[in-house]
Amino acid sequence: QVQLMESGGGLVQPGGSLRLSCAASRSAFTTDAVGWYRQAPGKQRELVARAFKSGSTEYVEDVKGRFTIFRDKVKSTVDLQMIGLKPEDTGDYYCAAEWLNGPAFWGQGTQVTVSS
Repeated sequence: QVQLMESGGGLVQPGGSLRLSCAASRSAFTTDAVGWYRQAPGKQRELVARAFKSGSTEYVEDVKGRFTIFRDKVKSTVDLQMIGLKPEDTGDYYCAAEWLNGPAFWGQGTQVTVSS
């Protein structure tokens, strides 16, 4: 059974940094990818970054150069290092274990607030 649990969210000032962690069951690493998604208040959940089983990564345009996704099979974690945070990065962040046709399993989410 795939289980995912996010941690590391919090309140940070603009320009600050946070590192989110997704603790994943071993079975999560059998899926095609693990992604981090963000859901801003009043908006749909959207992909932020994705780490494929192959080792490759994918980022949406507005986080390139600011966010880095790390997949550690030994620790069973997929972390999202975020620097240069902006108010528009505010939202609930979720990790998801994905097959090629999309997310299949979700964590409960962790809240990130970027505000002065």
